[in-house]
Amino acid sequence: MLQAEPVLDHHDLILRPDPSRTVVRPFELEYPGRFRIEGHPRAQAIVDRILTLDEGALESELKQLTHSLDERHRDVDDMLRRRYDEVAKLLPGQVAVNDPQRRLIGAYFSEEFSFEAAALFNPSAVAAPDQSGVPEGAVRFILSLRGIGEGHVSSVTFRTGIWMPGGAITVDRASPAAVPPTIDDGVDDAIAAVTLNCGGSREISETVLFPMLPSQRQGIEDLRLVRFTDDDGSVTYYGTYTAFSGASARPELLSGTDFRNFRMCALTGDAAGAKGMALFPRRIDGRYVMLGRQDSESIWLHTSDDILHWEGGGKIVSPRYPWEFVQMGNCGSPIEIDEGWLVLTHGVGTVRNYCIGACLLDKADPSKLLARTPEPILTPSPDERDGYVPNVVYSCGAMIAGRELMIPYGVADNFAAFATTTVDRLLKCME
Repeated sequence: MLQAEPVLDHHDLILRPDPSRTVVRPFELEYPGRFRIEGHPRAQAIVDRILTLDEGALESELKQLTHSLDERHRDVDDMLRRRYDEVAKLLPGQVAVNDPQRRLIGAYFSEEFSFEAAALFNPSAVAAPDQSGVPEGAVRFILSLRGIGEGHVSSVTFRTGIWMPGGAITVDRASPAAVPPTIDDGVDDAIAAVTLNCGGSREISETVLFPMLPSQRQGIEDLRLVRFTDDDGSVTYYGTYTAFSGASARPELLSGTDFRNFRMCALTGDAAGAKGMALFPRRIDGRYVMLGRQDSESIWLHTSDDILHWEGGGKIVSPRYPWEFVQMGNCGSPIEIDEGWLVLTHGVGTVRNYCIGACLLDKADPSKLLARTPEPILTPSPDERDGYVPNVVYSCGAMIAGRELMIPYGVADNFAAFATTTVDRLLKCME
């Protein structure tokens, strides 16, 4: 199943996982059920042991610790103090500690997590808020990626880059430092409401969003970024993602305006139970519009007055061709072009092969399918098929500039690659 002429131009740029990039996250533990002692949690037992250290032993432990963490983390002492403040809330009574003890206690309840040790894939791209200093005709973009670390836990990490439409794509080198966000607003897992402050990051590549809620315990998966322009002209960056607890999955929404602060909230309603939801970049007839895959087989369309609540909806694109007989879904948010709404799609065929195609929806009424690609525009190639999950190519969002498209995509749930094309080349291969 090959195109007569290639629809995409492939670039040599590859983003691979880097196990040396780590973030410091909370380390929590408790006794097994029958060993728990009422009023004396395991945290208290560990603190009690730390407080037995004399001044010399305390200084020695801190010196060794600081040497280890300072190599790839900033503001280590303040980070450990903040962690102690969190741990202190778990202790049954007030503990009198000095600053060295405070920092060491914080360290015992922290761990380094290599958030992209196993994989770095399923990217999405949006134009960056700040386009100053960019060469004429070029676009600065922000790329979100899914990193997988110990325990197959998924986190979100970011990169920045420059794309010259019709030309080269460059991605800036990631900072060696990775900074966890602080929680500015309380956590309510029932609605996944949490406000994250990423002000400690000096650049966006330092920001890592790792699971912070019980609903996300096993991962924050496949963020689909979109630059959303409201009716009043205001711009918000939204990202739909799947929160996986290890037992169940639910869609949640990331929002922010500057990639310095984010808000996470769960999506609600009978349509908010599926993976792969993707928001349109503007309202249509005054309503928010979303794509989904509620039946795990077809692409659905939903509209709502509330961006967090989604009901009903209906199928608009179903499997038709062999490469999508098992299922199909979106590869990110729809892209507005003169001809309508361009949607990159994924299809699953034989031997669980994931391929990428595209379709065109009516601009005024996106429930109307105008055209689609009878063959995939991107398939797993012989040199890009092996990895953690073989035979998969998948994107969480492309970017447009004029009539040029940049498509970042994941390969084999392992690494990320890039392709470009034009709107006209895509439309030409639809029927």
